[in-house]
Formats: sequence, structure tokens, C-alpha cells
Amino acid sequence: MTHTNLLTVLGRDKGGAILLQANYMEITGLYRQMLRARNYELAVEDLWYRGLIAGEMHLGTGEEAVAAGVVTLLGDGDGLALTHRCSPALVVRGVPIVLMLRELLGCEDGLCGGHGGHMHLFSKEYLAATSGIVGASLPTAAGFALANRRLRANKVAVAFTGTGAMNSGMALETLNLAAAWSLPLIVVCIDNGWAITTTSEAVTGGDHVERARAFGLRADSVDGSDVRAVHKAVGKLIDYARRGKGPTFLLANCPRLDGHFLGDPLLRMARQPVTEGKRTFAKVISSATSRGGGGLKDRAGGMTRMMSVMARARRGPARERRGDPMLAARKAMKKHESERDRIDSEVATEIESAVETALADFGESADE
Repeated sequence: MTHTNLLTVLGRDKGGAILLQANYMEITGLYRQMLRARNYELAVEDLWYRGLIAGEMHLGTGEEAVAAGVVTLLGDGDGLALTHRCSPALVVRGVPIVLMLRELLGCEDGLCGGHGGHMHLFSKEYLAATSGIVGASLPTAAGFALANRRLRANKVAVAFTGTGAMNSGMALETLNLAAAWSLPLIVVCIDNGWAITTTSEAVTGGDHVERARAFGLRADSVDGSDVRAVHKAVGKLIDYARRGKGPTFLLANCPRLDGHFLGDPLLRMARQPVTEGKRTFAKVISSATSRGGGGLKDRAGGMTRMMSVMARARRGPARERRGDPMLAARKAMKKHESERDRIDSEVATEIESAVETALADFGESADE
């Protein structure tokens, strides 16, 4: 389980930071990993809609550039702690896809014996842990980082998290301890504009990057839909942590293409405004005019906020699809169309084969 840095190291600047240059293998390798993650997610979506996977399903579609840009820079001994949207990073990390699919299908031979589902996946071999508990990835990664500092020289730990989780106590406490103990921790905060059904800015005071800097972390932001930009930005932060300089923080903006979970009512309303929108609006009016509850001013304010969220949800899909990182990655591969077509074919075969293998004892096939 070894990952190759897809950037060429040119040397170091006067401050000791590495100087990186993109090469041909950068975009082709990153594109392959992004596509593997996307095709896996689409396969999971299909299995979920077919009723073969139970419970809620939180996809990471839209986060592929962040997953590929970050995880391809990790190697053996580096720890990885993830959120409930863990699949893209785990696929890039190299965790066997069949084992993950079997886990989601509830099989005893799944990655975690069929007990973890899609939100609680663990792999000792790949030093990867995920959790559905909001903010839990930070203290988990801090544990990896502390162990690495004591047991494995020049190894780091990465925590993926979201903007909503960054407002939790355990997340902020982790930033404090990471800085106080100078842990080799990299926090990658994904901002998709939402904290479940609440807009991120509505529940966040100040700026996440400035918050991290206030704790003493080296912090930066990046376009999370541009895989090469993510790879370059996080490469510098990881190198900083590897050299024992302390923890770092990266804020990456990217779209949330499939809502908070599959079947998200906000997304259904956006895609079916006549039926779903009318039904939702009727419920809002009914609640606002019912007896009891707050006063007229409070109800009017609540309705205004709800309508604003609904309007944003209606505007979102078209804008977010334009920001799909896979579209940008395909465009970046335009000069290498033959290579891109080859990768498309190979990845499609890989994922389809994995699905077929995972469904072998279900009496189902990948294309049903």
C-alpha cells in the first residue's frame, strides 16, 4: 500500500518549503483516482436505489478532487481519519473496493464484518478510520498524529471534516492540542456550502482559515474542484507537518452534488419544483398558520429563512453541476484524450468487475 507523489520536487525555498512542479503523470494519475472514486459512488447509488443497501446513504460526489489531491500524497504509515462521506478517500487510499461493497451490503466478509455500514469503516492495514459522529475525525487523526510522532518519524495524519463539524467543541479542542503539542496533523475542511440543511455561513462566526491561524496552525484555502490546485496546496502543508513544524489546515470549497443524503428532500424539491416544491411550501404555510408556537414576528422570520434556504436549493443543482470537479478534470485531460479514453475504459471495467464480485451470492448482476 504505497502512494506515489504526482508532483516533481524541484528543491526547497529559503524558508525550507518544498518547491513543486506539475508533470504529465500528475493529471493522468489524479484523473484516474478521481474517476475511480466517482464510478464507485455511482455504483453504490445504483445498489442503494435497487434496495440492496439499507439505511441512509451519504455520497461524496463532488469531493473527488479533494480526495485525490490529498490522499495521493500519503504513504505507508500516514494516518487517515474521515467523515460519513468517506468513500472517495478510501477508494483513492487503495482500500479493496469489493470489501467495501460487501460491507455496505451487510455481508460478514465485508471490510468490517458487515457491522459498519458506509459511515463507520475501519482498516488497520491502511491506517484509515471513519465515523458518522460530527467532528470525530479530528481527535481520531490527532491520535494517529501523536502515535506517528512517537513511533514513526516523518509520518503524518490527515483529518477530513466539514464546516459544520468545525463548529463543534471536539474539533476546536483538537486544533488547540495539535498546536500545543506540535502534532504532524493536517486538517482538510471541505466546504460544500451546507451543514445538512442549513447554509454554512448561517451557523459560523468568522472565517475558518483565520480561526485555524488563531490557534497557531499554518492555514490556507483552495478551490476544491481543481484537483491540481488541491494537490499543490496540500503538498506544501503535508511537507510542513512532516518536517515537524506543527499542524496545518486547508479549507477546500467544492459542490455537494447529491444533497446531504440520497433522496434529500431539498434536492427533490430542486429537481421537481412543481410536485415536491408545492408540497413542501404547503407544509410551511400550514405550520406558520397553526395555533401555538411563537409570535407573528418569529413565525414570519422563520418562514423567511426557510424560503431563503428553499430558494438556494432550487438554484443550487445547475450551478453545482457546472462546478463538478470531474468536468474540470476531463477538460484538463483534453491534451491526452487517448489516455483519458483508456483510463475511462479501465476504470469502468474495474468498478463493474468489483460490483459483479460483490453481488456474486446475491443472485443479482451489476447491470440489472
